[in-house]
Amino acid sequence: MNREEAKKRIQDLIKKLQEHNYNYYVKSASTISDQEFDFLLKELEALEDGFPEFRQSDSPTQRVGGEPTKSFKTVRHTYPMLSLSNTYTEQEVIDFDERCRKLLGSDLEYVCELKYDGVAIGLRYEDGVLSQAVTRGDGVEGDDVTNNVKTIHSIPLKLRGDYPEEIEIRGEIFMSLKGFEKLNEERLASGEARFANPRNSASGTLKMQDPKIVASRPLDCYLYFIPSPGLNFTTHYEGLMYAHQLGFKVSKNVALCKNLDQVFEFINDWDVGRQSLDYEIDGIVIKVNSLQLQKNLGFTAKSPRWAIAYKFKAEKVETFLEEITYQVGRTGAITPVANLSPVQLGGTTVKRASLHNADIIESLDVRIGDAVYVEKGGEIIPKIVGVNKAKRSDDSIPTSFISLCPECATPLIRKEGEAAHFCPNESGCPPQIKGKLEHFIGRKAMNIDSLGEGKIEMLYDHGLVKNVSDLYNLSYSDILGLEKTIKSQDGITEKKLSFQEKTAENIIKGLEASKNTPFPKVLFALGIRHIGETVARKLANSFKSMDKLVEASIDDLVEVDEIGIKIAESLVVWLDKPEHIEIIDRLRESGLHMEIQASEDQSSDILQGKTFVVSGIFQTHSRDEIKGLIDQYGGKNTSSISKKTSFVLAGENMGPAKLAKAEKLGIPIINEDDFLEMITPEAS
Repeated sequence: MNREEAKKRIQDLIKKLQEHNYNYYVKSASTISDQEFDFLLKELEALEDGFPEFRQSDSPTQRVGGEPTKSFKTVRHTYPMLSLSNTYTEQEVIDFDERCRKLLGSDLEYVCELKYDGVAIGLRYEDGVLSQAVTRGDGVEGDDVTNNVKTIHSIPLKLRGDYPEEIEIRGEIFMSLKGFEKLNEERLASGEARFANPRNSASGTLKMQDPKIVASRPLDCYLYFIPSPGLNFTTHYEGLMYAHQLGFKVSKNVALCKNLDQVFEFINDWDVGRQSLDYEIDGIVIKVNSLQLQKNLGFTAKSPRWAIAYKFKAEKVETFLEEITYQVGRTGAITPVANLSPVQLGGTTVKRASLHNADIIESLDVRIGDAVYVEKGGEIIPKIVGVNKAKRSDDSIPTSFISLCPECATPLIRKEGEAAHFCPNESGCPPQIKGKLEHFIGRKAMNIDSLGEGKIEMLYDHGLVKNVSDLYNLSYSDILGLEKTIKSQDGITEKKLSFQEKTAENIIKGLEASKNTPFPKVLFALGIRHIGETVARKLANSFKSMDKLVEASIDDLVEVDEIGIKIAESLVVWLDKPEHIEIIDRLRESGLHMEIQASEDQSSDILQGKTFVVSGIFQTHSRDEIKGLIDQYGGKNTSSISKKTSFVLAGENMGPAKLAKAEKLGIPIINEDDFLEMITPEAS
């Protein structure tokens, strides 16, 4: 076969196999036997191996062709992936409808869809070919899992019909119930522990390093939203039909509803009907159908105003409380955990549930040996909601909260006005030390990805790190060859982790790169109680350096906008301890930034005395980044518009109510470009 013949045959095979894939995985109609499909696929593989110059990125052979990856690249979403507001009662749905009609008028139409219990994904296509798949992440940034997503047959590698040059579509990746059970049967047969539930299995599979393993798992996907503007449809429902035409798998279980009666009919039908599905749903999504009306309603900081999720009532079961154990968190907070007789709840086996704190235990009067009622809060976290006291034994003993830390035996404290008990031994209590180390390396702090996935615990257990400053004393030779044996959930199966050459190199490189982290993030990374991201940024921008913070009094600190007495006291107490000053000094010696750099501190008082309300979606910065710039340059952020507001910084999809109020009060409305001009030296 010559080159031209091979090229034509490869193109024909790709087209034919894509069609068979579409028929089988999207239309659920088999048009060819598995044996015939495999025969054609092997022929294509052989031709592509012989003529690699004709291999195409949308070829069916590329579904399992990606190389294993040690880490996933962080990608910024073109359009933020916001989560939906949850509702749990019919009255909340009625309230949502009234809010929409008050702003938009009475002529409203809704689309009702199933709320899949899976993992949100954003897919990007360029010239009809899948170019990128990104997880939700924090809504602003997610992980690039393109190679893994290519293994999911219901997601097209190449679009059909008349597609635009670029398009993005959102959906939910899930694992079917039958596929989940089959996977667990295979794991048990090979001596491995069962997976807990389909949702966690889908999430874990999507983040696996080897696409070949991902390809062996029964992942599926429904697509349900196109955020890309400028396409030739005016309603959400038309967008779904358009997505189906392009070859996406779109659920048929969708309804156009003209009124709330029809919405509630759909909800009630699927509250019963979900039992017959081969995948899990946990509610119904209700969306305003008109795209223009969606735009008019806009967004809050976290969710669209034009959509809500009605969550089905949590299933409640009865089981027995066998034991109460206590966990120690990063900040020393003690969380009581109920260990239960295993019981099926919401498709999973529940063995543990949170009891939150001593007050909850007392209010429930829950005791060891009690028959307790358990439900999943929001269908996610199991919790005890009551006790069947009719089954309580005569010799039951009231539960007394522990007085000593379960990890280090230090006497616990409970501050006045706080619900939680705390272990004050932060420098000697193992879970607190490991928790602070894990917080320090996190994405929003020092962002040392190479130290994730249990590596911190490994370093701690080998005595190499006892606090965050020890990390920067690690050498390649210290960590090369370190090993640890880990037991699986069943307590029997074991696997061995070890630091090979590449792992050790990546850890040292990651630590070195983290030395460029700005001071506000370093301050946040220290894990001081009550010092979150925003507070750390405000303090860093106000005092400029760690030395100035160490010298600051409580009175000095509370003068900073939005810094209260609790935050100030927490920081002063932390900085008053010699061991913490030693950590700061060692981090400084290692090269970490302990002051605002000149490049970060350009004309930082340029917005002094100006108050901003930030609303909408922006092109070059996230909303949090813009608020950070306002803080950095001396301005003040507020959430509501008043006569004291200096400017409303408006992005796309800003809510009409805020816009109207700003216009009524005569407050200047500026865009992102206007704001960036304000903070440039030329504008000052």
